[in-house]
Amino acid sequence: MPSGNRPAGEAISLVRAIEIAASHHQAGRLSEAENIYRQVLAFDPDNFDALHLLGVVALQLQRHSDAVALIERAMERQPESAQALSNLGLAYRGHGDLDRARAAFEQAIALDPAFIGARSNLALVLQAQGNATAAMEQLRAVIADQPGNVEALHNLAGLLQEQGCVEAAVPLYDQAIALVPNFAEAHFNRARALDRLRRRPEAIAGYQKALSLKPDLPGPNYCLATLLYTQGLTVEAIDCLEQEIRNNPESVEARWALAMAQLAGVYGAGEASGDYRAAFDTALTELDGWLTGDRIGGGCHTVGSYPPFYLAYDEQNNKELLSRYGDLCARLMNHWQDTNGLVCGHGHQCGPVRVGIISGHIRKHSVWTAIVKGWLQSIDAARVSLHVFHTGDAEDEETNWAKARAASYDTAGSGLADFVQAILARNLDAIIFPEVGMDPMTIMLASMRLAPVQIAAWGHPETSGLPTVDYFLSAECFEPADAQENYRERLVTMPNLGCHYRRLDITPEDPDLRALGLDPTRPILVCPGTPYKYRPEYDGILLEIARGAPSVQLVFFSYSNCVNQSEVLRLRLARAFRQARLRFDDCVRFIPWLSSQQFFGLLQHTTACLDTVGFSGFNTAMQVIQCGVPLVTLEGRFMRGRFGSGIMRRMGLGELVATSNREYADLAVRLATDAGFRERTRARIVAARGVLFDDVVPVRALEDFLVDVTRSSRVDHW
Repeated sequence: MPSGNRPAGEAISLVRAIEIAASHHQAGRLSEAENIYRQVLAFDPDNFDALHLLGVVALQLQRHSDAVALIERAMERQPESAQALSNLGLAYRGHGDLDRARAAFEQAIALDPAFIGARSNLALVLQAQGNATAAMEQLRAVIADQPGNVEALHNLAGLLQEQGCVEAAVPLYDQAIALVPNFAEAHFNRARALDRLRRRPEAIAGYQKALSLKPDLPGPNYCLATLLYTQGLTVEAIDCLEQEIRNNPESVEARWALAMAQLAGVYGAGEASGDYRAAFDTALTELDGWLTGDRIGGGCHTVGSYPPFYLAYDEQNNKELLSRYGDLCARLMNHWQDTNGLVCGHGHQCGPVRVGIISGHIRKHSVWTAIVKGWLQSIDAARVSLHVFHTGDAEDEETNWAKARAASYDTAGSGLADFVQAILARNLDAIIFPEVGMDPMTIMLASMRLAPVQIAAWGHPETSGLPTVDYFLSAECFEPADAQENYRERLVTMPNLGCHYRRLDITPEDPDLRALGLDPTRPILVCPGTPYKYRPEYDGILLEIARGAPSVQLVFFSYSNCVNQSEVLRLRLARAFRQARLRFDDCVRFIPWLSSQQFFGLLQHTTACLDTVGFSGFNTAMQVIQCGVPLVTLEGRFMRGRFGSGIMRRMGLGELVATSNREYADLAVRLATDAGFRERTRARIVAARGVLFDDVVPVRALEDFLVDVTRSSRVDHW
C-alpha cells in the first residue's frame, strides 16, 4: 500500500532510515547509503526520497542508465520536485541525451526560478549543444543572483574564451581566483587566456601556479612546455612534457609534442644540429610505434599541433625524415577521413579549373605578401577559379581584399569536419597549400586526399614529406640543378622568381639611431633574420666581418614573439666574440623589433643588409632591394638558402653573390669600408630592381600548369 497509508510507527521508521542513509550519503559512504535506500524500497517500492536519492547514488557512480530509471520513477511520485528534475537532467546528460537533459533543467527552473544549480547545469548543456549565447545568458543570470558563485564565474570565463572574447574572460578568472585563491583550474585557464593574448610571462607564471596547487592537473605541463619551447627553452619544455606523460601516460598530445620538441629553435653555445636530429629521429620512430590501435583516433587531432618546423633551418636534406613524419600524419588523417566517410570527388571537369587555396595566412603575412596575393591579383579567372579557405583566425584589411577577389571564401567554422565538408562541397580540381608546416589545420588537411591534384608551394620552402601532396611549386631562380632530390613531391619550377610581387606601399619612419644605441657615423650592417635562422656553424662569418671592419655595427633584432630566443642567440654570439678576442659590446647591437615603417626608415641609414645563411629571407631581401640597399648573400644548397642569391641573379648581379663563407665576409667588409664600391652597388641595384616587381609571367605559367595537370589524360597519380 502507499506509504501515506502505513501505520504511523512504520512511517516514522522509514523516515529515520532515510535520514541515516542520507548522513552516509553526505559523508561519501555511498555503499552504506545505497544499502539502506534499497531496504527502504523493499518496504515501500514507491518511496520518493529513496528512489530519488538512490538515483543520485547511481549518478555519482556513473551508472547513468540506472540513475535515469530511478529518478524517473521518483518523478512519477512528485512531478513538481525541482531538485529531482535537476538531478534527472544530470542523469540524462551523463547518458548522452542532451535534449532531455535541457528539458529537465528548464522545467526545474520554471518551478524554481532561483534554482542556481539548475541554471549552471543548463548552461553546460547549452554549451555542449553549441548554443554558447544561451549558455552565457544562464551563467550571467546565476552571477546576477550570486555574484560570488565561483563555478559560474569560471564557466562564463571559459565560454567567453572559447568564443574568442579572451580579453573579457580574464577579469572573470580574476574574480574566481580572488574568491578561491587555490582554484588550480582557474589559474590554469586564466594562463591559457593570457597565453592567447601573448602576455607570456604572466601565462608562464599562471601555469606554474596551477601546477604548484595541483601537480597532477592535466594540461598545465603541456601548455607550459609549448610556451617554453617557443621561447627557446627546449630542455625545460621537454622536462614539462615528460612530467605531463608521467601524470597522463595516454596523452597523445604530450607524446606528439615530446617527439617534435627534440628539434631546437636556437642553438646555444656548444650545441650542434646532429644531436637534435638524432633525438628527433629516435622519438619519431617511438611515436609512430606507439600510435596504434585505439590511440589512432586520438592521434588524428594532434597532427600539426607541433610540426617539425625547425628542421628546415638546418642546411641538410630533410627529405627522409620529413617523409617518415609525413607518412605518420597521412596514416592518422586517412583513418579520420575513412571513419567519417568523407570521400574526395573527381573534380569539376568543365569551365575554369577550380583550384582551392588553403592557408592559415590570408592576411598581412610573409606568405601572403610573397605568393598568394599575386595569384589572386593576376590569375585569369576565365582559366582558373580560385576558392580560398582560410584556416587561421586572424583577419585584417588584406583578408577583406582576398574575400572580394576570390571566387569563394570559407573559414574553419566549428572545426575540422566542417572545413573538410566545405572543401569537398566545392568539388575542386586541385588544391594549393601555399605553406605546409606553419599552421596546424593546414597540415591536417594536406595529410588527406581532398582533391584529385594536391600541390605545396614554397611559403614554407621545404618538402612537405606527405604522400598526399603530388607537386611542389617552386621557382627557376631558387633551385639548384639537382633539386628534385630534395623533394618527395614532383618538383615544378615557375619562371623567374615564381611569383607576382608588388612593391610595398610603405612610408618610412625615420628612426632615432642614437636612441636605438646606434652610431650614425659608423657602418651599419643589418642582420634582419629571426633568431632561429642563425645557426652556430655560420657564427664565424660574423667574426671575420668584425675583424675586417672593426668599426662596423652588426644590428640584430630582439624577436618580439620569442624574446628568450633572441637572448640565447645573443649569449652564444657574445661567447664566440670573447673567444675570438673581439669586442662584442662594441660591435653587436640587439634592438627592438620594428614596424614595417620603422624598418624601412632604418634601411635609409643602412650600409648593407646581411642575408641569413642557410635559410635566406625572401620578403626581407625584396624590401632591402626596394630601398636600394646592398644585400650580402650566399648561395645555399637548398631552395630555402637561395632566395637572396636568386633575387640578385635575376637582376643580373650574380657576381655579387657569395659562394663561400670567405666570399660572404669579404663582400660585407668591402661594402662597409669602400664607399665608392658601396655607392656603385647601390646604383646598380636601383637600375636593375624593376625586373623583380609586377612580373605576371610566373602567374601565366601557373595557369598553364594547372590547366594541364588537371585536364590532361597524362595525369598518372589519380
